[in-house]
Amino acid sequence: MTNETGRLRDKVALITGGGQGIGRAAALLFAEEGAAVVVADINRESGQATAEEILGLGGKGGFRRTDVSRSDEVQALMEWVDREQGRLDVLYNNASVFLPGRDGPITEISEESWDRVLAVNLKSIYLCCRYGIPLMLRGGGGSIINTASSAAVIGIPGCDAYTATKGATVSLSRSLAVEYRPKNIRVNCIAPAGIQTPMLGYSNLEDSTFDEKRFLALRTPSRRYGRPEEIARLALFLASEEASYINGAVIVADGGITINGDLSRLEEE
Repeated sequence: MTNETGRLRDKVALITGGGQGIGRAAALLFAEEGAAVVVADINRESGQATAEEILGLGGKGGFRRTDVSRSDEVQALMEWVDREQGRLDVLYNNASVFLPGRDGPITEISEESWDRVLAVNLKSIYLCCRYGIPLMLRGGGGSIINTASSAAVIGIPGCDAYTATKGATVSLSRSLAVEYRPKNIRVNCIAPAGIQTPMLGYSNLEDSTFDEKRFLALRTPSRRYGRPEEIARLALFLASEEASYINGAVIVADGGITINGDLSRLEEE
């Protein structure tokens, strides 16, 4: 797997939520492109499996079990990266949660659920940047990639906690981009939607009225779901020097869902 001439050759990349879905696809691709990839995930089994797959294919890196909502664990993660890899060039803040049946209209969300979604989806970015950026600066800079969602750019009912975190992720990414680009750190944001990941599956379980065929026919101009590998390739571009003049961008990767208007009442042709 090791690519001595890859786009991330000699780079160290940290991917949160790297055990499955988009994070796993990015971890494998980054390693293929020459990076030493540190997989951070709260799920030890899936995170370790991703790291072992990379190592088994000749890649470099490792796994560190981390609850990215906890300050002590994120600090320990960054210390481990420093100790094991000696630098950090790419920080991909990918970890996110959606709580089906617990998220919803704001008048119906418990404080516990609200706090949990904000802790994983937003506080984790604060913590990883708070303790990761000094390591990046010491190495001369790098690239930060944050994960938002279509929920950051359009109104989506029934998931107000999730939506709040993703809108905040966009705003925070822009502020970080202005703050740290003069110090040679680029910060960009990916806003995916309709990607075939475990989160997509369970996000629709509570809605018995969800009609997948109708959704794909009317709401998705691409007429299909996206694949984790497609988002991983976008993340690779943002991590690489090919994106050297891209900073503060919010790239919507959704097959056209968010520009398609409200077609909920249209009949399928």
